[in-house]
Amino acid sequence: MRALRAGKGWTLREMSERTGIPLSTLSKVEHDLLTLTYDKLLQLSERLGLPMSELFADRSANGQAAAVTARRSIGTLQNALRVNTRNYDYFYLCTDLRHKRFIPIVTRIRARSVDEFGQLVRHSGEEWIYVLEGRVEVHTEYYDTAVLEPGQSVYIDSGMGHAFVAAAGCEEAVVVAVCSSAHDAHMNEIIDAHADDDDRT
Repeated sequence: MRALRAGKGWTLREMSERTGIPLSTLSKVEHDLLTLTYDKLLQLSERLGLPMSELFADRSANGQAAAVTARRSIGTLQNALRVNTRNYDYFYLCTDLRHKRFIPIVTRIRARSVDEFGQLVRHSGEEWIYVLEGRVEVHTEYYDTAVLEPGQSVYIDSGMGHAFVAAAGCEEAVVVAVCSSAHDAHMNEIIDAHADDDDRT
């Protein structure tokens, strides 16, 4: 939002007048304290005459399109960093890329109950889990338990205590996960959060 406004040379007040969105709301959005709802994004798009996709473009501070880094990594289970813990068998993909914006992981879930799992896990960021095989129970500290079937997914705040276990009738389950955080050492943070009795290979 700040880059879009700066690119047009507008003050916050001018942006507010042109979009009809309160100045205080725009200020909170620019400081990552608030996210605009869909209807506000639509209003912004219509008032500024921009396609919705333009509002999500990655821009540098001067309002120009961010430089293409041309980074690429091909991840396989064979070249993944494998981390075994009591509850999970992790395969961290694309580990040759440093300072990634998100961490891709394939995980084999072995724990079959939250009692077996132990204390709920917490770490920074957010995560998305998609079930490939088996059935997964999702335990979180603020929500009732949910069961995911293959093809279903869940998106959570990783700072909320959580545990994923194989649901009744499943010996194991396999999921693909994407974890995101502003922390540069996010992968190490995730590993440490689960490092109760890990055996890294």
